Amino acid sequence: MKKPVFSLILCLFIKTVIAVEGMWIPTLLKKFNIEEMQKMGFRLSAEDIYDVNHASMKDAVVLFGSGCTGEVISGDGLLITNHHCGFGQIQKHSTLEHDYLSDGFWAKNRSGELVNPGLTVQFLVKMEDVTLEVMQCVNSDLAEDTIKKVIAANVEKIKNSYSGTEKYLVDVKPLFYGNQYFAYVYEVFKDIRLVGAPPVAIGKFGGDTDNWVWPRHTGDFSLFRIYAGKDNKPASWSPDNVPYRPKKFFPINLKGINEGDFTMVFGFPGTTQEYLPSQAVRLLIEKSNPNKVDARTVKLAILEKQMAKDPKVRIQYSSKAAGVSNAWKKWQGETKGLIRLHAIENKELEELEFSKWVSQDAEREKKYGSILSDFKKYYAELSEIQVAYDLYNETVLRGSDVFGLISRFSLMRQAIHDTAKFNKQKKSLSDYLPVYLKDYDRETDQLLLPALLKIYFERVDPKYLPEKLNSLKSAILNSSYVLSAYQKSLFSDSSKIKILCRDYSPKTQKKLQKDALFSLFATLSDHFTKNIEPSYQILGQQILKTQKIYMAAILDMKKGERIMADANLTLRVTYGKIEGFEPMDGVYYQYFTTLKGMMEKNNPAISDYVVPEKLKSLFLSKDYGPYSNSTGEVPIAFCASNHTTGGNSGSPVLNANGELIGVNFDRCWEGTMSDVLFDPERCRNISLDIRYALFIIDKFAGAGYLLDEMNLIR
Repeated sequence: MKKPVFSLILCLFIKTVIAVEGMWIPTLLKKFNIEEMQKMGFRLSAEDIYDVNHASMKDAVVLFGSGCTGEVISGDGLLITNHHCGFGQIQKHSTLEHDYLSDGFWAKNRSGELVNPGLTVQFLVKMEDVTLEVMQCVNSDLAEDTIKKVIAANVEKIKNSYSGTEKYLVDVKPLFYGNQYFAYVYEVFKDIRLVGAPPVAIGKFGGDTDNWVWPRHTGDFSLFRIYAGKDNKPASWSPDNVPYRPKKFFPINLKGINEGDFTMVFGFPGTTQEYLPSQAVRLLIEKSNPNKVDARTVKLAILEKQMAKDPKVRIQYSSKAAGVSNAWKKWQGETKGLIRLHAIENKELEELEFSKWVSQDAEREKKYGSILSDFKKYYAELSEIQVAYDLYNETVLRGSDVFGLISRFSLMRQAIHDTAKFNKQKKSLSDYLPVYLKDYDRETDQLLLPALLKIYFERVDPKYLPEKLNSLKSAILNSSYVLSAYQKSLFSDSSKIKILCRDYSPKTQKKLQKDALFSLFATLSDHFTKNIEPSYQILGQQILKTQKIYMAAILDMKKGERIMADANLTLRVTYGKIEGFEPMDGVYYQYFTTLKGMMEKNNPAISDYVVPEKLKSLFLSKDYGPYSNSTGEVPIAFCASNHTTGGNSGSPVLNANGELIGVNFDRCWEGTMSDVLFDPERCRNISLDIRYALFIIDKFAGAGYLLDEMNLIR
């Protein structure tokens, strides 16, 4: 039976008391959460989770790279995260001769661990509320531009006020759309080495077919090690560096899990938008998500076909295809979930309640009375330009490799009269070029570009397209112009690209202007920069300003209540319990999967479901070691009611004693709308059971020596 609209709006307004919802700030746990956590079964204190003066759980959790989480699991800096978080590094190390994607990689000893230039991990040293300092000298009488400048100056002052900033990264981020600010102090380690990763047949078992889906049988983990200088402080790579000695690392629980057990996820969730108005949700459902999905559908079809017929292309494009596919499938689930939950209607009801509250007080009417009408006006204007903005990013800026490369050359073109800036851009391009060429296939890219530009010119209103391309529109739509430009372009020849980069000068610009492919990108890019982006940014700023006032009003309306701040890639705690769910009428999913289920999915005819022979042998011989559950099966994954999002990939999943029981890696497809609207009945996070990771390390990979440095709770 469908849930009535009135009950859904009730869920929206009592979201602060639903235990399984929320991504909570660690410093505020003692005030708002710890009592509830302990009633749910948590056996530790708030100080065990976050403490500045003593080692705590926060000292074992890292921001891995630029958008994942990882956790330290040994006193020698061994770190576990998801396979898909380490995928880019694994792919960079892979060649036809050493195909670590297909075969997996396991360092035989410390000297065999692989260096990853550019990869970092960040430990949070401390976080502090700095709202008063950021808002100093800010008042409503100031112009918007002046307010921005004052805030920026205050933020810089705050960053400089922290002692030891020469060795720490200090970041100041807004919460509640700028109604609150926190400062975050990080220690950044730059020497991170790959220790081990299972083959994709394990680490990505189920592939894109099972992505965002439960039940799941994916061994989504990889191992890295943090290295430091001999003083145990961050240091750039050096053969003299030694394994980092952490303040804290997680013990690993082998005793297993049961339905109803308390679970906690501690990580860096990226972005949520729980307080969007109804117009924003409508735009998401009706235009933004569908257009982006359609563009990526075309791109994925080409990539999958090319990767299937050439092993080299498979290695080159595996990471790219995974990145394209991930959001593509998530957006589809999000749209479906928002429609199922009547999100637009419920937001409208929420706004009706808000309007009633505002109208009850003259002062509120003065402060907040125009918010909803302003939203209506701004989103009506944004709706027209959103299609052009989304499709430019999907098909032009990030559509093909060659346009991505040309965009970097365009940055040099723009900086040609600024020597310092030009040299910086040229060095960046020179460093990037070998990476680009290693993973570039001309045939694949030559198929992508015309197919994606066809979507752009079909879907975008002509008033948002460059006038000078109108005469070429039919040729662009049938791909003839783009293919001709590609085949003649300097950018389709790797040797010419190298020379172009090496010898770039003001004279080079004249040569580039004659290049049809460069000219096509420049025309599209310049038009977007001059005619689309400014209008989009102005509307975005107007909406953001209104959203800030709306958020202030909500905080006022709910004063004294516990309210979740949207995720912003900072350390948060979420908690719930291990439990299955009902994805649709008449269907119930249990909370765990096993190796037996993986074998049942085995299908040599489908690449996503090919089980490695050695894993089959282990299954047949029942050589499970201490990693089986109470029924004698090897557990692979479990689901729980923790509120997670992107960025939580790789996060530690902890039991009531703060012991590692799993590694978070996904959400169920029926719950992907949780970034906008949380449904406690169907929103589930999906985690790797840590016993499966240990089973693969020990029994499959023969790397059991790694377990010797872990603290295993049996």
